Amino acid sequence: TMQTLTGYAGAIVDEVVRYFDARCAFLQERGVKHIILDPGFGFAKDMRQNYELMAGLHRICAMGYPVLVGVSRKSMIYKLFGITPDEALNGTTAINTIALMQGASILRVHDVKAAREAVEIFCKTFPNE
Repeated sequence: TMQTLTGYAGAIVDEVVRYFDARCAFLQERGVKHIILDPGFGFAKDMRQNYELMAGLHRICAMGYPVLVGVSRKSMIYKLFGITPDEALNGTTAINTIALMQGASILRVHDVKAAREAVEIFCKTFPNE
């Protein structure tokens, strides 16, 4: 039923930021020191919402916590091109690079070599990021 729960009251990025603000405050009040944010690409979000979330990922990254992005071979890639998940490496690499440019600090991937190369190119291009 997760994919039927895509109705959000406002803009997806605003909703996710509000949710993380509340949850992080709750956790910090209880002494949690290490928090990683995962915006949940593909979970209770349609394709448009996933791309809107990616476009606004910099706002989540600006919250000051490490941000994990897990888009590897997800439907937001393979359905866009009408291909299978096994054929989605190029799209995955492109979105991982966009995520890095937005400020993501952790990538969850299936294809480690391709992701490592994307990270190395990103770091070489933007050494202070």
